[in-house]
Amino acid sequence: MCTVFSIQSKHPNIVAISAALKKTESRGPDDEKIVFLDGAVLGFQRLSIMGPAASGMQPFFLNGNAVVCNGEIYGFRTIRNELMEKGYAFSSESDCEILLPLYEEYGTDMFRMLDAEFACVIYDGKSRSLVAARDPIGIRPLHYGYTKKHEICFASEAKNLEGLVEKIFPFPPGHYYKDGEFVCYRDMSQVSAIVDDDLDTISKNIHDRLIDGVLKRLDSDMPVGFLLSGGLDSSLVCAIAARHMDHPIETFAIGMDTDAIDLKYARQVAEFIGSNHHELIMTKDEVLSSLEEVIAELGTFDITTIRASMGMYLLCKKIRQISDVRVLLTGEISDELFGYKYTDFAPSAEEFQKESEKRIRELHMYDVLRADRCISTHSMEARVPFGDLDFVKYVMAIDPEKKMNTYGIGKYLLRHAFEEDHLLPESILFRQKAAFSDAVGHSMADDLKAYAEKKYSAKEFREKSVKYIYARPFTKESLLYREIFEKYYPGQAEMIAGFWMPNASWEGCDVDDPSARVLSNYDQSGS
Repeated sequence: MCTVFSIQSKHPNIVAISAALKKTESRGPDDEKIVFLDGAVLGFQRLSIMGPAASGMQPFFLNGNAVVCNGEIYGFRTIRNELMEKGYAFSSESDCEILLPLYEEYGTDMFRMLDAEFACVIYDGKSRSLVAARDPIGIRPLHYGYTKKHEICFASEAKNLEGLVEKIFPFPPGHYYKDGEFVCYRDMSQVSAIVDDDLDTISKNIHDRLIDGVLKRLDSDMPVGFLLSGGLDSSLVCAIAARHMDHPIETFAIGMDTDAIDLKYARQVAEFIGSNHHELIMTKDEVLSSLEEVIAELGTFDITTIRASMGMYLLCKKIRQISDVRVLLTGEISDELFGYKYTDFAPSAEEFQKESEKRIRELHMYDVLRADRCISTHSMEARVPFGDLDFVKYVMAIDPEKKMNTYGIGKYLLRHAFEEDHLLPESILFRQKAAFSDAVGHSMADDLKAYAEKKYSAKEFREKSVKYIYARPFTKESLLYREIFEKYYPGQAEMIAGFWMPNASWEGCDVDDPSARVLSNYDQSGS
Protein backbone atom coordinates (compact mmCIF):
# COMPACT_ATOMS: atom_id res chain seq x y z
CA MET A 1 0.00 0.00 0.00
CA CYS A 2 0.96 3.63 -0.42
CA THR A 3 -0.43 6.96 0.75
CA VAL A 4 -1.67 9.62 -1.64
CA PHE A 5 -2.35 13.15 -0.46
CA SER A 6 -3.28 16.36 -2.23
CA ILE A 7 -4.77 19.77 -1.61
CA GLN A 8 -5.95 22.45 -4.03
CA SER A 9 -4.39 25.51 -2.41
CA LYS A 10 -2.41 28.59 -3.42
CA HIS A 11 -1.06 29.05 0.11
CA PRO A 12 -0.60 25.56 1.60
CA ASN A 13 0.36 25.03 5.23
CA ILE A 14 3.57 23.00 4.93
CA VAL A 15 3.69 22.06 8.61
CA ALA A 16 0.10 20.81 8.59
CA ILE A 17 0.66 18.77 5.42
CA SER A 18 3.78 17.11 6.83
CA ALA A 19 1.90 16.30 10.04
CA ALA A 20 -0.98 14.82 8.05
CA LEU A 21 1.34 12.46 6.18
CA LYS A 22 3.17 11.45 9.34
CA LYS A 23 -0.03 9.73 10.50
CA THR A 24 0.25 7.11 7.73
CA GLU A 25 3.98 6.44 7.56
CA SER A 26 3.37 2.70 7.86
CA ARG A 27 1.36 2.69 4.60
CA GLY A 28 4.42 3.84 2.70
CA PRO A 29 7.56 3.33 4.77
CA ASP A 30 10.05 3.17 1.89
CA ASP A 31 10.05 6.82 0.76
CA GLU A 32 8.12 10.08 1.04
CA LYS A 33 7.85 13.12 -1.19
CA ILE A 34 5.82 16.33 -1.12
CA VAL A 35 5.78 18.55 -4.21
CA PHE A 36 4.41 22.08 -4.42
CA LEU A 37 2.85 22.95 -7.75
CA ASP A 38 1.07 26.02 -9.05
CA GLY A 39 -2.09 26.04 -6.94
CA ALA A 40 -1.82 22.53 -5.50
CA VAL A 41 0.25 20.11 -3.44
CA LEU A 42 0.83 16.40 -4.07
CA GLY A 43 2.17 14.08 -1.38
CA PHE A 44 3.16 10.43 -1.60
CA GLN A 45 4.40 7.74 0.76
CA ARG A 46 5.71 4.65 -0.99
CA LEU A 47 5.53 0.96 -0.31
CA SER A 48 7.66 -0.49 -3.09
CA ILE A 49 5.88 -3.42 -4.74
CA MET A 50 6.11 -3.02 -8.53
CA GLY A 51 9.25 -1.45 -9.99
CA PRO A 52 10.89 -1.00 -6.57
CA ALA A 53 13.88 0.96 -7.92
CA ALA A 54 14.16 4.66 -7.05
CA SER A 55 12.92 5.53 -10.53
CA GLY A 56 9.48 4.24 -9.51
CA MET A 57 9.03 6.88 -6.82
CA GLN A 58 6.06 9.20 -7.30
CA PRO A 59 4.82 11.75 -8.23
CA PHE A 60 5.37 11.07 -11.92
CA PHE A 61 5.51 14.08 -14.23
CA LEU A 62 4.69 14.53 -17.92
CA ASN A 63 4.28 17.74 -19.93
CA GLY A 64 3.25 19.83 -16.94
CA ASN A 65 0.96 17.18 -15.43
CA ALA A 66 1.70 15.11 -12.32
CA VAL A 67 0.17 12.08 -10.62
CA VAL A 68 0.23 10.16 -7.35
CA CYS A 69 -1.43 6.75 -7.28
CA ASN A 70 -1.90 3.98 -4.77
CA GLY A 71 -2.76 1.09 -7.02
CA GLU A 72 -2.11 -2.04 -8.97
CA ILE A 73 -2.87 -1.83 -12.69
CA TYR A 74 -3.26 -5.28 -14.16
CA GLY A 75 -2.02 -5.82 -17.70
CA PHE A 76 -0.03 -2.59 -17.54
CA ARG A 77 2.83 -3.95 -19.64
CA THR A 78 0.56 -4.38 -22.65
CA ILE A 79 -0.75 -0.84 -22.21
CA ARG A 80 2.78 0.48 -21.80
CA ASN A 81 3.86 -1.17 -25.06
CA GLU A 82 0.91 0.41 -26.87
CA LEU A 83 1.82 3.80 -25.44
CA MET A 84 5.46 3.37 -26.47
CA GLU A 85 4.27 2.80 -30.04
CA LYS A 86 2.60 6.22 -29.76
CA GLY A 87 5.94 7.77 -28.81
CA TYR A 88 5.83 7.78 -25.02
CA ALA A 89 8.97 6.88 -23.06
CA PHE A 90 9.12 5.34 -19.60
CA SER A 91 11.85 5.57 -16.98
CA SER A 92 10.66 2.93 -14.47
CA GLU A 93 9.04 -0.48 -14.16
CA SER A 94 6.16 0.98 -12.11
CA ASP A 95 2.69 0.16 -13.37
CA CYS A 96 1.48 3.62 -12.32
CA GLU A 97 3.78 5.43 -14.73
CA ILE A 98 1.32 4.70 -17.55
CA LEU A 99 -1.37 6.92 -16.00
CA LEU A 100 -0.19 10.30 -17.30
CA PRO A 101 0.22 9.13 -20.91
CA LEU A 102 -3.26 7.62 -20.67
CA TYR A 103 -4.59 10.92 -19.33
CA GLU A 104 -3.02 12.79 -22.24
CA GLU A 105 -4.53 10.35 -24.74
CA TYR A 106 -8.00 9.80 -23.26
CA GLY A 107 -8.64 12.32 -20.49
CA THR A 108 -11.07 11.10 -17.82
CA ASP A 109 -12.28 8.33 -20.16
CA MET A 110 -9.12 6.51 -19.10
CA PHE A 111 -10.62 5.48 -15.77
CA ARG A 112 -13.21 3.14 -17.26
CA MET A 113 -10.43 1.51 -19.29
CA LEU A 114 -8.42 0.42 -16.26
CA ASP A 115 -8.42 -3.11 -14.87
CA ALA A 116 -7.11 -2.00 -11.54
CA GLU A 117 -7.39 -1.44 -7.82
CA PHE A 118 -6.45 2.21 -7.48
CA ALA A 119 -6.88 5.63 -5.91
CA CYS A 120 -5.13 8.45 -7.72
CA VAL A 121 -4.88 12.22 -7.95
CA ILE A 122 -3.73 13.94 -11.13
CA TYR A 123 -2.54 17.53 -11.27
CA ASP A 124 -3.65 18.98 -14.58
CA GLY A 125 -1.01 21.55 -15.52
CA LYS A 126 -3.16 23.35 -18.09
CA SER A 127 -6.06 24.08 -15.73
CA ARG A 128 -3.87 24.07 -12.60
CA SER A 129 -6.48 21.88 -10.93
CA LEU A 130 -6.84 18.39 -9.44
CA VAL A 131 -8.50 15.33 -10.94
CA ALA A 132 -9.08 12.40 -8.57
CA ALA A 133 -10.48 8.91 -9.09
CA ARG A 134 -11.09 5.62 -7.28
CA ASP A 135 -11.54 2.05 -8.52
CA PRO A 136 -15.11 0.76 -8.99
CA ILE A 137 -15.06 -1.48 -5.91
CA GLY A 138 -13.23 0.93 -3.64
CA ILE A 139 -10.51 -1.54 -2.76
CA ARG A 140 -7.94 1.24 -2.52
CA PRO A 141 -8.95 3.89 0.02
CA LEU A 142 -9.55 7.55 -0.74
CA HIS A 143 -11.21 10.27 1.32
CA TYR A 144 -11.87 13.93 0.77
CA GLY A 145 -12.99 17.07 2.55
CA TYR A 146 -12.93 20.86 2.39
CA THR A 147 -10.89 23.25 4.50
CA LYS A 148 -12.38 26.37 6.08
CA LYS A 149 -11.10 28.21 3.00
CA HIS A 150 -13.18 25.81 0.82
CA GLU A 151 -10.04 24.12 -0.54
CA ILE A 152 -10.59 20.47 -1.45
CA CYS A 153 -8.24 17.85 0.02
CA PHE A 154 -7.82 14.20 -0.95
CA ALA A 155 -6.04 11.55 1.10
CA SER A 156 -5.80 7.79 1.42
CA GLU A 157 -7.02 7.67 4.99
CA ALA A 158 -9.42 9.70 7.11
CA LYS A 159 -6.67 10.24 9.67
CA ASN A 160 -4.69 12.23 7.06
CA LEU A 161 -7.55 14.72 6.89
CA GLU A 162 -8.49 14.87 10.57
CA GLY A 163 -7.91 18.46 11.70
CA LEU A 164 -7.37 19.74 8.15
CA VAL A 165 -10.98 19.64 6.97
CA GLU A 166 -14.30 20.21 8.67
CA LYS A 167 -16.03 17.06 7.44
CA ILE A 168 -14.46 13.87 6.07
CA PHE A 169 -16.18 11.93 3.28
CA PRO A 170 -15.31 8.61 1.63
CA PHE A 171 -14.55 9.16 -2.04
CA PRO A 172 -17.28 7.25 -3.92
CA PRO A 173 -15.96 4.13 -5.70
CA GLY A 174 -16.24 4.14 -9.47
CA HIS A 175 -16.21 7.94 -9.62
CA TYR A 176 -13.81 10.62 -10.70
CA TYR A 177 -13.68 14.23 -9.53
CA LYS A 178 -13.08 17.09 -11.93
CA ASP A 179 -14.01 20.77 -11.95
CA GLY A 180 -15.86 20.51 -8.66
CA GLU A 181 -18.05 17.55 -9.65
CA PHE A 182 -18.05 13.82 -8.89
CA VAL A 183 -18.88 11.77 -11.98
CA CYS A 184 -19.72 8.04 -11.93
CA TYR A 185 -17.75 6.23 -14.61
CA ARG A 186 -18.68 2.69 -13.52
CA ASP A 187 -21.28 1.30 -11.11
CA MET A 188 -20.54 -2.35 -10.30
CA SER A 189 -23.88 -2.82 -8.56
CA GLN A 190 -25.87 -2.26 -11.75
CA VAL A 191 -26.56 -5.04 -14.25
CA SER A 192 -27.26 -4.31 -17.92
CA ALA A 193 -28.38 -7.84 -18.86
CA ILE A 194 -29.19 -10.91 -16.76
CA VAL A 195 -27.08 -14.04 -17.33
CA ASP A 196 -29.54 -16.91 -17.63
CA ASP A 197 -27.26 -19.72 -18.79
CA ASP A 198 -27.52 -23.27 -17.47
CA LEU A 199 -25.84 -24.17 -14.20
CA ASP A 200 -22.78 -25.82 -15.75
CA THR A 201 -22.10 -22.88 -18.06
CA ILE A 202 -22.39 -20.44 -15.19
CA SER A 203 -20.09 -22.56 -13.04
CA LYS A 204 -17.51 -22.75 -15.82
CA ASN A 205 -17.51 -18.97 -16.17
CA ILE A 206 -17.22 -18.46 -12.41
CA HIS A 207 -14.36 -20.97 -12.35
CA ASP A 208 -12.37 -19.38 -15.18
CA ARG A 209 -12.88 -15.80 -14.06
CA LEU A 210 -11.83 -16.46 -10.48
CA ILE A 211 -8.69 -18.24 -11.63
CA ASP A 212 -7.86 -15.26 -13.85
CA GLY A 213 -8.48 -12.93 -10.91
CA VAL A 214 -6.06 -14.86 -8.70
CA LEU A 215 -3.33 -15.31 -11.29
CA LYS A 216 -3.11 -11.66 -12.30
CA ARG A 217 -2.66 -10.76 -8.61
CA LEU A 218 0.43 -12.94 -8.26
CA ASP A 219 2.44 -10.44 -10.32
CA SER A 220 4.71 -8.74 -7.79
CA ASP A 221 8.32 -7.72 -7.39
CA MET A 222 8.02 -8.43 -3.67
CA PRO A 223 7.23 -11.69 -1.80
CA VAL A 224 3.58 -12.77 -1.84
CA GLY A 225 1.65 -14.51 0.95
CA PHE A 226 -1.90 -15.67 1.59
CA LEU A 227 -4.35 -15.30 4.47
CA LEU A 228 -5.94 -18.71 5.03
CA SER A 229 -8.86 -18.98 7.43
CA GLY A 230 -9.87 -22.49 6.38
CA GLY A 231 -13.17 -21.18 5.02
CA LEU A 232 -14.26 -21.58 1.41
CA ASP A 233 -13.16 -18.23 0.01
CA SER A 234 -9.60 -17.94 1.27
CA SER A 235 -9.08 -21.67 0.70
CA LEU A 236 -10.02 -21.34 -2.98
CA VAL A 237 -7.66 -18.40 -3.47
CA CYS A 238 -4.81 -20.34 -1.87
CA ALA A 239 -5.54 -23.55 -3.77
CA ILE A 240 -5.66 -21.79 -7.15
CA ALA A 241 -2.37 -20.04 -6.49
CA ALA A 242 -0.72 -23.22 -5.18
CA ARG A 243 -1.64 -25.15 -8.31
CA HIS A 244 -0.21 -22.50 -10.63
CA MET A 245 2.99 -21.54 -8.80
CA ASP A 246 6.25 -23.43 -9.13
CA HIS A 247 7.03 -23.34 -5.41
CA PRO A 248 5.05 -23.78 -2.18
CA ILE A 249 3.03 -20.72 -1.27
CA GLU A 250 3.21 -19.06 2.16
CA THR A 251 -0.09 -19.33 4.08
CA PHE A 252 -0.97 -17.75 7.43
CA ALA A 253 -3.79 -18.51 9.89
CA ILE A 254 -4.66 -17.18 13.34
CA GLY A 255 -6.88 -18.32 16.17
CA MET A 256 -7.57 -17.76 19.86
CA ASP A 257 -5.55 -19.82 22.30
CA THR A 258 -8.67 -21.61 23.55
CA ASP A 259 -11.36 -22.27 20.93
CA ALA A 260 -10.16 -21.39 17.43
CA ILE A 261 -12.64 -23.11 15.12
CA ASP A 262 -10.86 -22.71 11.82
CA LEU A 263 -7.21 -23.42 12.63
CA LYS A 264 -7.76 -27.13 12.08
CA TYR A 265 -9.49 -26.49 8.75
CA ALA A 266 -6.77 -24.12 7.61
CA ARG A 267 -4.24 -26.81 8.51
CA GLN A 268 -6.14 -29.36 6.43
CA VAL A 269 -6.14 -27.03 3.43
CA ALA A 270 -2.46 -26.22 3.84
CA GLU A 271 -1.54 -29.91 3.99
CA PHE A 272 -3.69 -30.66 0.94
CA ILE A 273 -2.20 -27.90 -1.23
CA GLY A 274 1.33 -28.29 0.16
CA SER A 275 1.80 -24.74 1.40
CA ASN A 276 4.41 -23.51 3.85
CA HIS A 277 1.88 -22.91 6.59
CA HIS A 278 2.16 -20.70 9.66
CA GLU A 279 -0.24 -20.98 12.61
CA LEU A 280 -0.33 -17.97 14.88
CA ILE A 281 -2.13 -17.61 18.20
CA MET A 282 -3.72 -14.61 19.88
CA THR A 283 -4.90 -14.22 23.47
CA LYS A 284 -7.69 -12.41 25.25
CA ASP A 285 -5.17 -9.92 26.63
CA GLU A 286 -3.85 -9.18 23.13
CA VAL A 287 -7.36 -8.60 21.83
CA LEU A 288 -8.39 -6.23 24.60
CA SER A 289 -5.11 -4.33 24.70
CA SER A 290 -5.19 -3.84 20.91
CA LEU A 291 -8.81 -2.71 20.68
CA GLU A 292 -8.22 1.05 20.79
CA GLU A 293 -5.29 0.80 18.39
CA VAL A 294 -7.39 -1.19 15.93
CA ILE A 295 -10.30 1.27 15.99
CA ALA A 296 -7.93 4.20 15.56
CA GLU A 297 -6.43 2.54 12.48
CA LEU A 298 -9.77 1.43 11.02
CA GLY A 299 -11.62 4.70 11.40
CA THR A 300 -14.94 2.99 12.09
CA PHE A 301 -17.36 2.25 14.93
CA ASP A 302 -19.06 -0.67 13.17
CA ILE A 303 -19.32 -3.78 15.34
CA THR A 304 -18.85 -6.37 12.58
CA THR A 305 -15.85 -4.61 11.08
CA ILE A 306 -14.11 -4.20 14.42
CA ARG A 307 -14.72 -7.78 15.59
CA ALA A 308 -13.51 -9.22 12.28
CA SER A 309 -10.50 -6.90 12.31
CA MET A 310 -9.13 -8.06 15.64
CA GLY A 311 -7.84 -11.38 14.33
CA MET A 312 -6.81 -9.99 10.95
CA TYR A 313 -4.95 -7.06 12.48
CA LEU A 314 -3.01 -9.22 14.94
CA LEU A 315 -2.32 -11.80 12.24
CA CYS A 316 -0.84 -9.17 9.90
CA LYS A 317 1.21 -7.73 12.75
CA LYS A 318 2.72 -11.14 13.38
CA ILE A 319 3.28 -11.82 9.65
CA ARG A 320 5.31 -8.60 9.41
CA GLN A 321 7.45 -9.77 12.33
CA ILE A 322 8.19 -13.29 11.10
CA SER A 323 8.37 -13.04 7.30
CA ASP A 324 9.47 -10.95 4.34
CA VAL A 325 6.00 -11.08 2.73
CA ARG A 326 4.85 -7.69 1.43
CA VAL A 327 1.75 -8.67 -0.59
CA LEU A 328 -1.19 -10.59 0.88
CA LEU A 329 -4.04 -12.16 -1.08
CA THR A 330 -7.33 -12.39 0.81
CA GLY A 331 -10.82 -13.85 0.35
CA GLU A 332 -12.97 -10.73 0.84
CA ILE A 333 -16.00 -9.82 -1.36
CA SER A 334 -17.28 -13.36 -1.99
CA ASP A 335 -20.10 -12.93 0.54
CA GLU A 336 -21.42 -9.77 -1.07
CA LEU A 337 -21.67 -11.61 -4.39
CA PHE A 338 -22.87 -15.08 -3.42
CA GLY A 339 -24.69 -14.39 -0.16
CA TYR A 340 -24.30 -14.45 3.60
CA LYS A 341 -25.98 -16.71 6.12
CA TYR A 342 -28.73 -14.15 6.54
CA THR A 343 -29.49 -13.91 2.82
CA ASP A 344 -30.95 -17.43 3.13
CA PHE A 345 -33.93 -15.50 4.52
CA ALA A 346 -34.32 -13.30 1.41
CA PRO A 347 -38.05 -13.34 0.59
CA SER A 348 -37.46 -13.25 -3.18
CA ALA A 349 -34.78 -13.30 -5.83
CA GLU A 350 -35.38 -9.59 -6.39
CA GLU A 351 -34.72 -8.85 -2.72
CA PHE A 352 -31.60 -11.03 -2.78
CA GLN A 353 -30.26 -9.00 -5.71
CA LYS A 354 -31.11 -5.67 -4.08
CA GLU A 355 -29.24 -6.72 -0.96
CA SER A 356 -26.21 -7.72 -3.02
CA GLU A 357 -26.30 -4.39 -4.84
CA LYS A 358 -26.40 -2.53 -1.52
CA ARG A 359 -23.49 -4.51 -0.11
CA ILE A 360 -21.37 -3.98 -3.24
CA ARG A 361 -21.99 -0.22 -3.08
CA GLU A 362 -21.09 -0.04 0.60
CA LEU A 363 -18.39 -2.66 1.12
CA HIS A 364 -15.61 -0.04 0.85
CA MET A 365 -16.79 1.07 4.31
CA TYR A 366 -16.78 -2.42 5.80
CA ASP A 367 -14.89 -5.57 4.66
CA VAL A 368 -12.71 -3.76 2.15
CA LEU A 369 -11.84 -1.08 4.70
CA ARG A 370 -10.94 -3.82 7.19
CA ALA A 371 -8.62 -5.60 4.77
CA ASP A 372 -6.89 -2.41 3.73
CA ARG A 373 -6.25 -1.08 7.22
CA CYS A 374 -5.26 -4.36 8.85
CA ILE A 375 -2.74 -5.06 6.11
CA SER A 376 -1.47 -1.57 5.24
CA THR A 377 -0.91 -0.60 8.87
CA HIS A 378 1.78 -3.27 8.88
CA SER A 379 3.38 -2.06 5.64
CA MET A 380 1.96 -4.70 3.34
CA GLU A 381 -0.37 -4.61 0.34
CA ALA A 382 -3.79 -6.28 0.10
CA ARG A 383 -4.99 -7.88 -3.12
CA VAL A 384 -8.54 -9.17 -3.44
CA PRO A 385 -9.19 -11.70 -6.24
CA PHE A 386 -12.95 -11.84 -5.59
CA GLY A 387 -12.96 -8.11 -6.32
CA ASP A 388 -11.69 -8.64 -9.85
CA LEU A 389 -13.84 -6.38 -12.02
CA ASP A 390 -14.63 -8.98 -14.66
CA PHE A 391 -15.51 -11.52 -11.97
CA VAL A 392 -17.76 -9.11 -10.06
CA LYS A 393 -19.49 -7.95 -13.23
CA TYR A 394 -20.28 -11.53 -14.23
CA VAL A 395 -21.50 -12.78 -10.85
CA MET A 396 -23.67 -9.70 -10.29
CA ALA A 397 -25.35 -10.43 -13.64
CA ILE A 398 -26.22 -14.07 -12.85
CA ASP A 399 -29.95 -14.65 -12.45
CA PRO A 400 -30.45 -14.18 -8.67
CA GLU A 401 -32.81 -17.17 -8.62
CA LYS A 402 -29.70 -19.28 -9.23
CA LYS A 403 -27.63 -17.49 -6.57
CA MET A 404 -30.17 -17.95 -3.78
CA ASN A 405 -29.67 -20.83 -1.38
CA THR A 406 -32.08 -23.37 -2.84
CA TYR A 407 -29.41 -26.08 -2.84
CA GLY A 408 -29.20 -26.82 0.88
CA ILE A 409 -25.89 -24.98 1.24
CA GLY A 410 -24.85 -21.37 0.71
CA LYS A 411 -22.62 -20.27 -2.19
CA TYR A 412 -23.47 -23.42 -4.11
CA LEU A 413 -22.52 -21.94 -7.50
CA LEU A 414 -19.02 -21.14 -6.26
CA ARG A 415 -18.60 -24.56 -4.66
CA HIS A 416 -19.93 -26.38 -7.72
CA ALA A 417 -17.63 -24.36 -9.99
CA PHE A 418 -14.58 -26.02 -8.42
CA GLU A 419 -16.04 -29.45 -7.69
CA GLU A 420 -14.31 -31.21 -10.59
CA ASP A 421 -10.90 -29.57 -10.09
CA HIS A 422 -10.23 -31.29 -6.78
CA LEU A 423 -8.37 -28.17 -5.71
CA LEU A 424 -9.71 -28.71 -2.20
CA PRO A 425 -10.95 -31.66 -0.14
CA GLU A 426 -14.71 -32.04 -0.47
CA SER A 427 -14.97 -31.61 3.31
CA ILE A 428 -13.62 -28.08 2.89
CA LEU A 429 -15.33 -27.23 -0.40
CA PHE A 430 -18.75 -28.06 1.03
CA ARG A 431 -18.23 -27.05 4.66
CA GLN A 432 -20.77 -24.65 6.14
CA LYS A 433 -19.56 -21.12 6.74
CA ALA A 434 -18.41 -19.72 10.07
CA ALA A 435 -18.08 -15.95 10.40
CA PHE A 436 -14.42 -14.91 10.62
CA SER A 437 -14.82 -13.19 13.98
CA ASP A 438 -16.36 -16.41 15.30
CA ALA A 439 -14.00 -18.73 13.48
CA VAL A 440 -10.88 -17.34 15.15
CA GLY A 441 -12.56 -18.32 18.42
CA HIS A 442 -16.10 -17.83 19.74
CA SER A 443 -14.58 -16.48 22.94
CA MET A 444 -13.12 -13.43 21.18
CA ALA A 445 -16.45 -11.73 20.53
CA ASP A 446 -17.66 -12.90 23.94
CA ASP A 447 -14.59 -11.34 25.59
CA LEU A 448 -15.25 -8.02 23.86
CA LYS A 449 -18.91 -8.02 24.89
CA ALA A 450 -18.02 -8.94 28.47
CA TYR A 451 -15.44 -6.13 28.60
CA ALA A 452 -18.07 -3.61 27.45
CA GLU A 453 -20.64 -5.02 29.87
CA LYS A 454 -18.30 -4.32 32.80
CA LYS A 455 -17.41 -0.85 31.58
CA TYR A 456 -20.93 0.61 31.61
CA SER A 457 -23.83 0.36 34.01
CA ALA A 458 -27.31 0.31 32.49
CA LYS A 459 -27.73 3.97 33.45
CA GLU A 460 -24.41 4.98 31.91
CA PHE A 461 -25.29 3.17 28.71
CA ARG A 462 -28.59 5.04 28.39
CA GLU A 463 -27.07 8.43 29.20
CA LYS A 464 -24.05 8.08 26.92
CA SER A 465 -25.86 6.50 23.98
CA VAL A 466 -28.59 9.09 23.71
CA LYS A 467 -26.16 11.89 22.82
CA TYR A 468 -25.36 10.22 19.50
CA ILE A 469 -28.03 11.10 16.96
CA TYR A 470 -26.42 9.38 13.98
CA ALA A 471 -25.91 5.60 14.23
CA ARG A 472 -26.88 5.56 17.89
CA PRO A 473 -25.20 2.74 19.84
CA PHE A 474 -27.69 -0.02 20.65
CA THR A 475 -25.54 -2.27 22.85
CA LYS A 476 -22.81 -1.61 25.39
CA GLU A 477 -20.30 -3.07 22.95
CA SER A 478 -21.34 -0.61 20.23
CA LEU A 479 -21.10 2.27 22.70
CA LEU A 480 -17.57 1.23 23.64
CA TYR A 481 -16.50 1.26 20.01
CA ARG A 482 -18.23 4.58 19.32
CA GLU A 483 -16.53 6.32 22.22
CA ILE A 484 -13.11 5.16 21.06
CA PHE A 485 -13.95 6.21 17.48
CA GLU A 486 -14.99 9.70 18.62
CA LYS A 487 -11.70 10.08 20.46
CA TYR A 488 -9.80 9.86 17.15
CA TYR A 489 -12.44 11.07 14.66
CA PRO A 490 -14.67 13.50 16.58
CA GLY A 491 -17.88 14.33 14.75
CA GLN A 492 -16.99 12.23 11.69
CA ALA A 493 -19.31 9.25 12.20
CA GLU A 494 -21.26 9.94 9.00
CA MET A 495 -18.33 8.78 6.89
CA ILE A 496 -19.58 5.25 7.74
CA ALA A 497 -23.07 4.27 6.53
CA GLY A 498 -24.25 3.06 9.92
CA PHE A 499 -23.97 -0.46 11.31
CA TRP A 500 -23.43 -3.53 9.14
CA MET A 501 -26.38 -5.70 10.14
CA PRO A 502 -28.62 -8.31 8.50
CA ASN A 503 -31.64 -6.88 6.70
CA ALA A 504 -34.03 -6.34 9.61
CA SER A 505 -37.04 -6.13 7.28
CA TRP A 506 -36.70 -9.84 6.45
CA GLU A 507 -38.29 -12.46 8.66
CA GLY A 508 -35.65 -14.09 10.85
CA CYS A 509 -33.17 -11.22 10.45
CA ASP A 510 -34.36 -8.64 12.98
CA VAL A 511 -31.55 -9.38 15.43
CA ASP A 512 -29.56 -7.33 17.95
CA ASP A 513 -26.13 -8.67 17.03
CA PRO A 514 -24.42 -8.88 13.61
CA SER A 515 -22.90 -12.31 14.22
CA ALA A 516 -24.27 -15.16 12.14
CA ARG A 517 -24.34 -17.10 15.41
CA VAL A 518 -27.60 -15.42 16.39
CA LEU A 519 -29.41 -16.59 13.25
CA SER A 520 -31.62 -19.67 13.37
CA ASN A 521 -29.85 -21.18 10.34
CA TYR A 522 -26.36 -21.03 11.82
CA ASP A 523 -24.72 -24.45 11.70
CA GLN A 524 -22.23 -25.85 14.14
CA SER A 525 -19.37 -25.17 11.75
CA GLY A 526 -16.78 -25.85 14.37
CA SER A 527 -17.95 -29.32 15.31
